[in-house]
Amino acid sequence: MHDSILSAIGNTPLVRLRQVIKDIPFRLYAKLESLNPGGSMKDRPAMMIIRHGVENGYIRPGTTVVESSSGNMGIGLAQVCSYYGVRFVCVVDPKTTIQNLRLLKTYGAEIDLVADPDDTGEYLQPRINRVRELLELYEDSFWPNQYENILNPHSHRQTMDEILAELGGRLDYLFCATSTCGTLRGCAEYVRERGMDTKVYAVDALGSVIFGGPKSKRLIPGHGAAVRPALFNDELAYRCVHVTDLDCVVGCRRLVKYESILAGGSSGAVLMAVEQVKHDIPEGAICVAILPDRGERYLDTVYSDEWVAEHFGEISNLWQSPEGTQECLTMTY
Repeated sequence: MHDSILSAIGNTPLVRLRQVIKDIPFRLYAKLESLNPGGSMKDRPAMMIIRHGVENGYIRPGTTVVESSSGNMGIGLAQVCSYYGVRFVCVVDPKTTIQNLRLLKTYGAEIDLVADPDDTGEYLQPRINRVRELLELYEDSFWPNQYENILNPHSHRQTMDEILAELGGRLDYLFCATSTCGTLRGCAEYVRERGMDTKVYAVDALGSVIFGGPKSKRLIPGHGAAVRPALFNDELAYRCVHVTDLDCVVGCRRLVKYESILAGGSSGAVLMAVEQVKHDIPEGAICVAILPDRGERYLDTVYSDEWVAEHFGEISNLWQSPEGTQECLTMTY
């Protein structure tokens, strides 16, 4: 029994993936962050940052919380602010999906739209600039600043506690998507501080600048960034694996087809990163892939046959079984 909806954040299940990547000699588990009440792993930093603000007097009755987000962090903040009865203004851009806008409004968030991109066609810096304008406009305001706030990575120490508790303390490989770098930094610093041998793979988007690649247009939100976040540290990851938008689609479709897991775009990216490096992982290893969010928010894109065909053509063969049939498992509960 939980005290409130906020106490239901965390303790998400760890699920063995048995079918989606065939013939691997290691054990692969998925950490289902989609089962947080707000639908993503961003519930964790959203709760920690707002609760810290309330407990330390930065957020009071009459305070306006302002943040830049086109998706999960905004929804997580909207949920927590709604619970505390705090006004929340979310700065979004034209790429924000209609479904995410509806979710934000349903939780009571106010929407502030940045319509014009910067000279490179990106919206992140214009959104942050607009946040700063609103902080000046509202006399009593608070910026969670997910891009720099150390509570963002700190919230994911609990994620690691949960994983290790489920696995009896052993974890050989961890795969996590990168955006603000909160998850990567929190998990990697946890590993380093405890002297663990766990190898942490960062999963980044092709076209993201986080790990120094050239910036280019990306279709699938949730991982990657047009500006390197302040939380980034190039010594945190054992290795960075870049994935394409097509990888995201294929990974998501394979997850739902073979594991019945309806996950978001960056979850498909994480799965396909494991696919890329599976031959580097030794027999008997224990691996965890953190799947950040749920797939309902991608029904009009990743899971839409029409949208996929428009952007990639006919690619359904990429998530079909090579044998044309799906293995039937006998499960023991």
